[in-house]
Amino acid sequence: MACMKLGSKSEVFHLDGHTWLCSTGLQSDVIIEIGEMSFHLHKFPLLSRSEVLENLIGEHTSEDEKRCVLQLHDVPGGAKTFLLAAKFCYGIKMELTALNVVSLRCAAEYLGMSEDYGEENLITQTENFLNEVFGSWTDSLKALKTCEEVPLLAEELHIVSRCINSLAMKACADPSLFSWPMQGGSDNRNPDGTVFWNGIRTSATPHPVGEDWWYEDVSLLRLPLYKRLILAVRSNDMKPKRVAGALMYYAKKHLPLLGRKSSIESGDYAASRSTISATSEADQRSLLEEIVELLPDQKGVTPSNFLLRLLRTAMIIHASPSCRQNLEKRVGTQLDEASLQDLLIPNSGYSVETLYDIDCVQRILDHFMLMDRDDPTSNYVQHGGQITESSHSLIPITMVANLIDRYLAEVASDVNLKLAKFQSLAAAVPDYARPIDDGIYRAIDIYLKAHPWLTDSEREQLCRLMNCQKFSLEASTHATQNERLPLRVIVQVVFFEQLRLRTSVSGWFFVSENLDNSQNLSGNLALARNDLHPQAGAIHDHIMVDDMKERVSELEKECLSMKQEIEKLGKTKVSSWNILLRKFGFSRSKLKYGDPKASKPTDTKELPTSSAPLIIGGENQNNESVK
Repeated sequence: MACMKLGSKSEVFHLDGHTWLCSTGLQSDVIIEIGEMSFHLHKFPLLSRSEVLENLIGEHTSEDEKRCVLQLHDVPGGAKTFLLAAKFCYGIKMELTALNVVSLRCAAEYLGMSEDYGEENLITQTENFLNEVFGSWTDSLKALKTCEEVPLLAEELHIVSRCINSLAMKACADPSLFSWPMQGGSDNRNPDGTVFWNGIRTSATPHPVGEDWWYEDVSLLRLPLYKRLILAVRSNDMKPKRVAGALMYYAKKHLPLLGRKSSIESGDYAASRSTISATSEADQRSLLEEIVELLPDQKGVTPSNFLLRLLRTAMIIHASPSCRQNLEKRVGTQLDEASLQDLLIPNSGYSVETLYDIDCVQRILDHFMLMDRDDPTSNYVQHGGQITESSHSLIPITMVANLIDRYLAEVASDVNLKLAKFQSLAAAVPDYARPIDDGIYRAIDIYLKAHPWLTDSEREQLCRLMNCQKFSLEASTHATQNERLPLRVIVQVVFFEQLRLRTSVSGWFFVSENLDNSQNLSGNLALARNDLHPQAGAIHDHIMVDDMKERVSELEKECLSMKQEIEKLGKTKVSSWNILLRKFGFSRSKLKYGDPKASKPTDTKELPTSSAPLIIGGENQNNESVK
């Protein structure tokens, strides 16, 4: 932690009750009152350093008064900070730290302790020390926190903005290049002995630092300063995912209801109302609304489960309608990433009809369907009521359909759930989004069981939400024995199941017949291939013989030419001939024209052995024989 000691004299100030006395051997002639504390000081040290004190002392001094009394109740930092300024005027040792420099800088400004009243006056020295503070993450954070004690002057002197810019720059820096953070910030040395200077790690082997290293430190700031810091890091092009992570950390730390589960059966909902009393509901509401406004707008940056927890909390503490609508829209854009547990939002409205807020889920689903319909990058194409996947095995709308079906099955047992609401939510998912209808069938069955008083026409109307042709074998088997279903639906299930069975049997016979034909065709092809082999072999042999004849003829001519040359040299004809033949790897017995036993030429290519051309040739030959 940065620090600086000013002055050189020993301590001469001592406290007597609520009075600070200066034991210089001279009687005090100035009394300064700040709150409950009073300071018995001397005029000359104060006049030589402070413009304000010089003017005030000059106004209150008269010939009849040997001692003037000044009241400075609004001095920045109060009596504690003024004591440091007074010590500086007397030249007494004082220590500048990140915790006192802001208030002391403001007090120096308030008292007019500029260079006109002495070189290296308090304004200059505190300003120079602030520049050192801004080089350290830990000290900048401490200084920013103390700005809350003197907000007006700290803003006027741009101390707050400079602290925030310093922190934002370090938070946006690559953590692999800079080891800025020092968690806790209370010690210059961590347990393993690594030394820090101004918050910068000086070890030769720095520890790896994650991108979330600064979340905990800044979470201690109050909301106004924290908001300004988040806006600063966003303006420095920090990744939206890191910004969202910091906001999530801050919200979880300061919103107690976020950590509670949404399940009504767990009893958390009843306890959540008592939790609000521990923290002001107005403060939580203000905090939540600010966090929602600060969250990045990009899709997928903020997890859906966190957005849904924010929405549940917003409903409990009665956040503004615009805040809840914002959250519903955000969740709707990425509903395919949500989970069933987080979607079970307790109904906290004034007219509670159902356990869970069905209307809220309906609005979220409507947002998703609107976004999915207008999205040109949607990864499915609809053709005649069916969907064709273009990239993924589970496209978003299919995942949403599965989620809504499971949600309907969860809320269907609520006896207060009206048929119209159930139908409206189920019908919002298009038919093509469900590859199979087992999920919606299960939800309808649970609803029929929990609402036995439905009329036949209402049950008929409800069952139109499902397509019996898209039942699995298990669902079809269950439906044929389900007495809660209308008779017409059971007949449809039996009919489509029989139709499916007939189609399967017909397909089996078709495959079996094709298999037999394929085996017969393979036999014919084998026979045709056997008929083709003699002719192919004859052609192969004829090509080899012609090639060998040509090569032997060329060798004989070359050997004859060499023989003549040797004879001119007077050598033995027979021995020279034999030597040349052995040199080329031939014997006279093998050099007979057209000898079928001649060695195979090295550059002769074999005929193709692939079965594909043989099959084609065999088919052609077979066709010619048929003709």
